[in-house]
Amino acid sequence: MDSVNIKWDGKMSFVSEVDGHRITIDAKQDLGGDDRGPRPKPLILTALGGCTAMDVISILKKMRVNIKTFEVKVDGALTDEHPKHYFEITVNYNITGDDINHESVKKAVALSEERYCGVSYILKKALKINSRVFINGEEI
Repeated sequence: MDSVNIKWDGKMSFVSEVDGHRITIDAKQDLGGDDRGPRPKPLILTALGGCTAMDVISILKKMRVNIKTFEVKVDGALTDEHPKHYFEITVNYNITGDDINHESVKKAVALSEERYCGVSYILKKALKINSRVFINGEEI
């Protein structure tokens, strides 16, 4: 079982202990905080991006696909009314390298999204997740 501990650190700031690491969560100054850390909702995007990024890199390494750079950008669209929440998320995979097999990359992304990424699995039950894959700047 995973577990985190979150302690109030004054005003609107909280410190979360995650796997032995500390993450400060805070509100913007206009909402009573000191902006000492990210807000909670974008950390959902971080969890999704990190989960699928680890999967895709692991799968591509097993496939012996040589890449130069790999970046995952995750965009979340929020509702206008409270409780404000993400109703749609887009995961953008950006890969660069020479002679990259497009089908291998598509397969790695699909395996992450459909089989391995537990964060994606949970979020898909609540909202729409789109993905876009770019190799050397070109969408495939």
